[in-house]
Amino acid sequence: MPVNGNRDEISRALIQLLREGKKDKFKKAIEELPPFEVAAQYRCLPKKRRPLFLEIISTENVVTLLRYLTKNEQLNVLKLIGPKRSYELLDLMKSEDLSYLLSDLPDKEIEHLIAELRQEEKRDIRKMMKYPKRSAGRIMTSRYVWVHESYSVEKTIDKLKNFKEFAHYLNYVYIITDDKKLAGVLSYRDLLLAKPDECVKDIMTSDVMSVHETTQQRDVAKMIGRYDFVSVPVVNDQNVLVGIITADDVLDIVVREANEDIEMLFASGKSIDFNTPPFIAAYRRLPWLILLLFIGLVSGSIISKFEDTLQAVVALAFFMPMIAGMTGNTGTQSLAVVVRGLASDDMDLKRGLKLVFRELIVGVLLGVVCGAVISIIAYIWQGSFTLGLVVGSSLVATLIIGTLAGTVIPLILNKFKVDPAVASGPLITTINDILSLLIYFGIATMFISKLM
Repeated sequence: MPVNGNRDEISRALIQLLREGKKDKFKKAIEELPPFEVAAQYRCLPKKRRPLFLEIISTENVVTLLRYLTKNEQLNVLKLIGPKRSYELLDLMKSEDLSYLLSDLPDKEIEHLIAELRQEEKRDIRKMMKYPKRSAGRIMTSRYVWVHESYSVEKTIDKLKNFKEFAHYLNYVYIITDDKKLAGVLSYRDLLLAKPDECVKDIMTSDVMSVHETTQQRDVAKMIGRYDFVSVPVVNDQNVLVGIITADDVLDIVVREANEDIEMLFASGKSIDFNTPPFIAAYRRLPWLILLLFIGLVSGSIISKFEDTLQAVVALAFFMPMIAGMTGNTGTQSLAVVVRGLASDDMDLKRGLKLVFRELIVGVLLGVVCGAVISIIAYIWQGSFTLGLVVGSSLVATLIIGTLAGTVIPLILNKFKVDPAVASGPLITTINDILSLLIYFGIATMFISKLM
């Protein structure tokens, strides 16, 4: 089995093992692959062999596999493995993975999926699904260790040993009061260096940074990234500790949201990858493209209204694609800067205005430099100072407007709690095309007598 070979070689070897019915060798080969490669091999398999693939590998490996699949692929896995094994799978899944899988599903379908779980687990899942989408409550885990503030160091260490199954999450011990309010936190380092008879209340860090259960996931990600936390406690309105969020949980969320933003930024709308069938990929792209097509017709109507100007000075047609293209390019650049900034920084009115003013200056500088260059080119090519003035001034104006459009539109959407990534590159490019043509032919019409 060429586990160190390329993906195609591995796929051929795995399929051959399945054909020959060598289940033990197949299972061993899968266990030697890194998790992301297991998911890639699952996707590469013919659909008729996927049930056998899932039957052979352990339930723990199926849980790991799900982390690298889309939601539709995850639901399909549940159908393939059957109800009994699905319950085992849901029981092993991490909170944020379970939240992602169950989100957007009807309540009836969720109840069907969790029907055979233990009452305690069903209660936890129902509680988790009541939190707002993309909130801290949806991704927090209850797998953490807490102790009362009266505990000694020795007693705390004994409790940690009894919760060794939480080893993956053990970084801090959380200290609570009689009414379960978060009082402080204690790192393992401080715990191990303390004397056995010391009280945890005396050595804990009481100035604890926590997040509310309804805090947006992206805000949690910012906090963990900003302060290099390994985990962060989650509290309710009464400051009662209800869960924790770990850094690796947040990383999954960040990657997932980044992928969604990229999809919206380029107007593909839904997930499209190398394995998406052509008809499905086309179907998912069509809505945006049809919308942009009709918006683009406005550009054609603008040109038709300035037909006399265009016929009088044919040289104007030469610069038309350049004007529209440059405006769209600078708008998309500004859009990328703003969307990235909104993802990593808190935006208020003051910061927003500062960003708009900065981009205005950027647009002016870009416009002046590019406008001067194209003016000289137009003058040398046609020997007309007026043509150079028209083309240069048009480019200055359109680059300023294009830069502002790429900045202001996502900021407005963010203000109204709409994901700014929906201000996709193609949409801003199309809008800027319309504005640039209006400006270009408007200025040309003003100088039409001198151009002729």
